[in-house]
Amino acid sequence: MHIKKALTASELAEVWGKYMNDSITIAVLGYFINKAEDAEIKGLIKDILETLKKLQEGTERFLKEEKHPIPQGFTEADVNLEAPRLFTDNYMLQNCIQLTTLAMNSATMAIAMSTREDIYDYFSQTFREYNTFHKEASMIAKMKGVLSEPPSIPAQTEVDFVKKQNFLTGWFGERRPLLAVEIANLYSNIQRNVLGATTLIGFSQVAKSKEVRNFLLRGIEIAKKHVNIFSEVLEGNDIPVPMGADSMVTDSNGVSPFSDKLMMFHATGMITLGIGFYGLSISTNTRRDIAANYTRLTGEILLYSEDGANILIKNGWMEEPPRMVDREELAKTKGGK
Repeated sequence: MHIKKALTASELAEVWGKYMNDSITIAVLGYFINKAEDAEIKGLIKDILETLKKLQEGTERFLKEEKHPIPQGFTEADVNLEAPRLFTDNYMLQNCIQLTTLAMNSATMAIAMSTREDIYDYFSQTFREYNTFHKEASMIAKMKGVLSEPPSIPAQTEVDFVKKQNFLTGWFGERRPLLAVEIANLYSNIQRNVLGATTLIGFSQVAKSKEVRNFLLRGIEIAKKHVNIFSEVLEGNDIPVPMGADSMVTDSNGVSPFSDKLMMFHATGMITLGIGFYGLSISTNTRRDIAANYTRLTGEILLYSEDGANILIKNGWMEEPPRMVDREELAKTKGGK
């Protein structure tokens, strides 16, 4: 009889993380599907939701096999399907595009860290599913004229090589034009911050706790500030920037569709992802002034993220991820018996 080897720390982290992410996404999409009015967007959300529920069964099975407790995650108690419509159909569609983009990135990382065949196959299937949904969501957005496409740049006529040290500078004197990869990262970071600010605007309108509401309002200002900084760099090179998205939030400010716990988890999750993308942007950037912006702004959202974690801990909302046993604590416990 073949006995499966235990999950590695990397595999367990990815499985546990995916279960938690699927849990909150299922809750949010469950609300979206009740409020979406456009037939195509509603159909897309329905397909993603059904697939997510099946994929979550996989992570639950892996955790049970490891005899690891199944996370509480998010339940029906965290969603009020009867609450008024908080976001427009376009927001729901843009959310699906961003959701599938991030899910493909996460699945790719999980595949690279998987050594057990069944885990490798599971995340490979996950990638394929999200890849299909990403294409579908993008095509729907394009057909409806709401797909935000990165800018194009003129084609070069010949191969060239860097000849001057000022290729790296940017604080003083002449600044070289942006590289394609720098444009791509700036544009994507603007898109994520715009959608993030939109999400927080909606959440802040319905949050019950004053502490949570103030945290969300602070996040809106941070996101808008980052959008302005990145936009100034693009505009300085005559490159168009993505438009704002305040119009994707309704005027609902009464009954909340989501618990404060869910909204805080969602907000802190966006921050964590933002930190990762800023790190990637730094690694592919060569102009010092832009790298300095990313470094400074990363420090700002790290502090904001810590404040969010403290709110989650204070309210008993943060579930502890899998961790190594505390040998010192075990020894103390045994010694006390």
